[in-house]
Amino acid sequence: MDLRFMQAAVDQSMLALDSDDSGPFGAVVVLDGTVIAAGYNTVVHDSDPTAHAEVNMIRLAGQVLGTFDLSQCELYTSCEPCPMCLGAIYWARFKHVYYANDRQDAANIGFDDNFIYTELELPMGERRIPFTKVELDSARGAFESWAAKADKKEY
Repeated sequence: MDLRFMQAAVDQSMLALDSDDSGPFGAVVVLDGTVIAAGYNTVVHDSDPTAHAEVNMIRLAGQVLGTFDLSQCELYTSCEPCPMCLGAIYWARFKHVYYANDRQDAANIGFDDNFIYTELELPMGERRIPFTKVELDSARGAFESWAAKADKKEY
């Protein structure tokens, strides 16, 4: 863990505040001791609920490195990642994640993700947003074609 990179993530969260169109969340992606992506939450600016600092930096790091596999990288983020970002972090395969504020700190300033953790534990039929499985042969066919595809790029 390098405090310089943690401070860089926190500095990004302060830049987010200065932008007046973002929450106080910043992140940096580090590869071999070098920051390859640095930025912050742009949910309001981009009108995109997925534009959290971590997701934005995963996208940027992937573009910079030309790969979706960030397993050689570390992520420094100003706050414990929300459930969406946590999923993205696992898909990106980071080797380590460092964070400053935790989810309770975030809840204390109005960014409470606890309802998502609660929803994830509920059966589909009991969730706040209804989810319905639709049986469709063509959808199953797409999966069967993927399974049989000899030259697919696994991820």
